Amino acid sequence: MVFVHDTRDKATKHRNVDEYLIEQGHKVVRSKLFVGDVSLLNDQSVCIDLKRNLQEVAVNVGQDHARFKRELERAGEYGIKLIFLVEHGGSIKTLEDVQNWVNPRLKEHPLALTGPRLYKIMLTMQNKYGIEWHFCDKRCTGKRIIELLGGAQ
Repeated sequence: MVFVHDTRDKATKHRNVDEYLIEQGHKVVRSKLFVGDVSLLNDQSVCIDLKRNLQEVAVNVGQDHARFKRELERAGEYGIKLIFLVEHGGSIKTLEDVQNWVNPRLKEHPLALTGPRLYKIMLTMQNKYGIEWHFCDKRCTGKRIIELLGGAQ
């Protein structure tokens, strides 16, 4: 398979992904994607947007809400399935687990998103825009990308 990794994503930010894909015999090209960070070159109807952790998701759906919503709407308008792959690891394995997340920013910023509030926002976005939330440890990101983009092809 040939994967496209978005050029707006710093080349070093997800080096683990590119290295894994190449080690598995796949090719990785860098090019601007319409939405997301990673897709297949020959079928961009499904795109994966990589998130470092739940803290990045909280910033995206909180402070950057308008920009984030525009990307979800753009994907939907063009029939692109958008999957968010959050490299959080630990006890966060499903969307429901987000309810138990303790935002480290709460100590300094009492108005920061709590786990239960973030869960509700993520669930609402999933239901409204047809996106998916998946979670993995950073060491498994490349493998999960292959699985999510149809690795059996």
